[in-house]
Amino acid sequence: MERANSFTKEQLVACGHGNLLGPNRPRLPVDNMLMMDRIITINDNGGEFGKGEIVAELDINPDLWFFDCHFITDPVMPGCLGLDAMWQLVGFYLGWEGAEGKGRALGVGEVKFTGQVLPNAKKVTYKLNIKRTIHRKLVMGIADATMEVDGRQIYSATDLKVGVFSDTSTF
Repeated sequence: MERANSFTKEQLVACGHGNLLGPNRPRLPVDNMLMMDRIITINDNGGEFGKGEIVAELDINPDLWFFDCHFITDPVMPGCLGLDAMWQLVGFYLGWEGAEGKGRALGVGEVKFTGQVLPNAKKVTYKLNIKRTIHRKLVMGIADATMEVDGRQIYSATDLKVGVFSDTSTF
């Protein structure tokens, strides 16, 4: 079966409900915690390491929920949401590759914040370079990523790790 190489917001929401990649595949969050509006490209042979890449976008507008509470009179997108989006995308990649189970963030090597997302921004772009995927008893993806706002890189993260587990009850 040929895999799609881009996804709309509606398809990403369907993934959160188990209706895109399959009911036993890692799911994206839905509603406010889904931190992307589209995946522009996803492949398993591109990127810096030749093992896959993902480019996704989030449209920014002043009405986004986090601007009302983070912070009063000083609205800014929380840095943890950008980092979570990167983990979300690694988990999605594993499901897109065929992994079955529940995705969980396992860690990150280094994160750098060199800018911020303000309500007047237009678009956030996430760029992930897959470094390695493991599909044995341990299912895990490792990626490096950057986040841009309106074309300017403001976050970078190395060694983002996401695992996929059949049982998370003792996690």
